[in-house]
Amino acid sequence: MKIILFCHPDFLHSHSMPRFAAMLKKSYLERGYEVEVWSPKAYVHRWFNFGGIGKWAGYFDQYILFPLWVKSALRRESADTLYVFCDQALGPWVPLVADRPHAIHCHDFLALQSALGEYPEHQVKLLGRIYQRFIRHGFRTGRFFISVSHNSKKELSRFLPEAPVISEVVHNGLNYSFEPLPESIALKELSNVLAAITDKRMLVHVGGNTWYKNRKGVVHIYAEYCKKCDDPLPLWMIGDSPSPRLRALAKTVAPKGKVYFLSGLSNRQVQAVYSLAKALIFPSLAEGFGWPIAEAMACGCPVLTTNQAPMTEVGGASVTYIPVMPHQTGVEQWANGAADTLISMLNVPVEQRLKHRDQGLEHVRLFNADKAISAYEDIYHRVMALCRTTSD
Repeated sequence: MKIILFCHPDFLHSHSMPRFAAMLKKSYLERGYEVEVWSPKAYVHRWFNFGGIGKWAGYFDQYILFPLWVKSALRRESADTLYVFCDQALGPWVPLVADRPHAIHCHDFLALQSALGEYPEHQVKLLGRIYQRFIRHGFRTGRFFISVSHNSKKELSRFLPEAPVISEVVHNGLNYSFEPLPESIALKELSNVLAAITDKRMLVHVGGNTWYKNRKGVVHIYAEYCKKCDDPLPLWMIGDSPSPRLRALAKTVAPKGKVYFLSGLSNRQVQAVYSLAKALIFPSLAEGFGWPIAEAMACGCPVLTTNQAPMTEVGGASVTYIPVMPHQTGVEQWANGAADTLISMLNVPVEQRLKHRDQGLEHVRLFNADKAISAYEDIYHRVMALCRTTSD
């Protein structure tokens, strides 16, 4: 079996999906498969990458030139080739191979749900709604799907015209060997960071500036926490550089609290932070999976997150849950209650803390990269077998 991976083009400068595609390619090559990656090249985008026209030039490369190239390349491929879409957002290309063996990896449907008006926190303009309809129209022609969570599988079913031939859940596997680090080693790994931060204790949030990561909700919780504590732990916010609005919000925190924004940390340094942190604060409004929850648990770090899927699916019984932050009214009351929950969580007896830590370390074994690859491989072979039977 030959595997062809459809992936987002490099000129989009995305991060998570190229990493996922690179992980798949490396794993399948190690298992002896012939693997190719197909993605659009920047022919027009290279010359018109400025202002608003750059986006349209990229669309021309992705949805006009690339399909023409794919149709030509398909003539050279045998019936023993499987076409794997690394993300359902590549839906416009699915009809090109819908009558051939294929598999579509589904991560989250947040952009599509936002376009349908299901998240008031994220308003989508008309062109964005049309674009998401274009994506949905494409992946609806697929027949074989793999979702990262039961929640994603449930959402997928809403957008398909009928039940697919295969729709399976395979939880993401951690793509780095997160595990607890001894304090001395963790401090050494963070020596450069701690040179500017004297307090070695911390609360932590890991995530970017996308709306659903709810970084402002993290700061609201922390502000209320600081009001209630004489000696509050500092908050480390790891991820993208903060927006001016978020930085301004952080300045409203009481002087005894400290908010540090840290970018560019390596996986090893993030592992060290998880190993030292007293808690991960992760009040996401929505997720496709929720990587930091699993990463933190794997390092023995307590987790405070929202009580909706897939956070509950990833966190299991070993983490502490709070309601989702309201959209407009009631944010202060929500943050106040979440701060109380955080304080209670930080003050649990040692025996209970160790019990939750051990539960988390056991639960996180579900998210094993080799196990995930083996599950993908099994589904791929099932797809090939079903397609051979149909063709016969």
